[in-house]
Amino acid sequence: MRRFALTIAMTLSAVSARAQTYDPAWPVCMQIWTKGANFITCSYTSMEQCRATASGRSAMCMLNPYFAGTGPERPRRRQRSSG
Repeated sequence: MRRFALTIAMTLSAVSARAQTYDPAWPVCMQIWTKGANFITCSYTSMEQCRATASGRSAMCMLNPYFAGTGPERPRRRQRSSG
């Protein structure tokens, strides 16, 4: 019986876990406060873009702490000289 109760408790706690809020594909996020809910959306490429969208709203822009970056730069291939 104890094992069953422990299994139920673990299952219920796992169900209530929240999904990751920050999308690592975008460098800037906006936190929005509304009457019904507060949420964070990460879909901006710059602070200026986010601030323009947040203007006049109950919102705040911030850098995404989980931004994955663009990855390592690949070296450019040298052009062969024609001569």
